[in-house]
Amino acid sequence: MDSSPCMYTASAYIKRSYCPMQYTSVKPLGDRVLVKIKETEEKTEGGILLPTTAQSKPQGGEVVAVGEGKTIGNTKLESSVKTGAQVIYSKYAGTEVEFNGANHLLLKEDDIVGLLETDDIKDLKPLNDRVFIKVSEAEEKTAGGLLLTEASKEKPSIGTVIAVGPGTLDEEGNLKPLSVSPGNTVLYSKYAGNDFKGNDGSNYIALRASDVMAVLS
Repeated sequence: MDSSPCMYTASAYIKRSYCPMQYTSVKPLGDRVLVKIKETEEKTEGGILLPTTAQSKPQGGEVVAVGEGKTIGNTKLESSVKTGAQVIYSKYAGTEVEFNGANHLLLKEDDIVGLLETDDIKDLKPLNDRVFIKVSEAEEKTAGGLLLTEASKEKPSIGTVIAVGPGTLDEEGNLKPLSVSPGNTVLYSKYAGNDFKGNDGSNYIALRASDVMAVLS
């Protein structure tokens, strides 16, 4: 039997934990990070109330606690994110924990895509091996000139690199820079990463460097 003080329920994508009232804090261990989830938008910009099914699940929040870090080889590494940082994380990462009347997410640092200090995703600063790409516009017409509907437009897998993370760590804890740079036009795996919409209507994607297949020129 699970001796955890929290009760768990499972869903298709996320494990949710409800902590009894006598527990008022959660201390992450190892390379885990506790994020207070940003509240879901309940209205459109025009003030129309959204039903629960239409509200987009948030992928961001504020770091409220971090673990002691991780060890690679003989090297002890502190967390690269700090308390108070505003972060974006992978869509289905972590375990959701509700306590003190707020929803939090307990996840590994590696599940954090990047830091976002503004309200526009185009300003994302990727972490670790993440690459942030502005997606090329989908083709509006076929080669024969026929206008494509939204449903029939091919999802593009080409874009321009906007920003890259610092790189990955080898077994000795040394930083290995990524092989792509801002400004590169790249071809990436079609169904990889996390998709975002910028305030200007542009589409962006954040994915791991290993999902970038080629640099185009």
